[in-house]
Amino acid sequence: MNKASVLMLPSQPYLLRAIYEWIVDNEMTPYVLVNAQNDDVHVPVQYVDNGKIVLNIAPRAVSRLELGNDEIVFSARFSGNPTEVCFPVNSVMAIYAKENGQGMVFNENDNAGGDDPKSSSNKPKRPNLKLVK
Repeated sequence: MNKASVLMLPSQPYLLRAIYEWIVDNEMTPYVLVNAQNDDVHVPVQYVDNGKIVLNIAPRAVSRLELGNDEIVFSARFSGNPTEVCFPVNSVMAIYAKENGQGMVFNENDNAGGDDPKSSSNKPKRPNLKLVK
């Protein structure tokens, strides 16, 4: 079998973990922008704005953070209330450092299995990241 024809696992979870480590190693604050309109996204709805939520996932802000291949899970406090947060990796739209905005934006093609350029019939739009405060 030709190795080029074998589908690979999605790269997004691996890239998320790498960018997370890079941000933390540089002593900055990792934020994730999450599409909260997915049914599998469990976040405090009072903080959702225009179907999206920005979450601080710095080690000092969360506990029991798991950056898995399928989902991201952690505990955090929102207005002093302990909350379990869980969302699929493919709902993450971006990960970036709060302090300077450096990070990575994901498009819908990043969420599919493999990185086959032939799988998309039209050219993806250029991602646009803006800081949501």
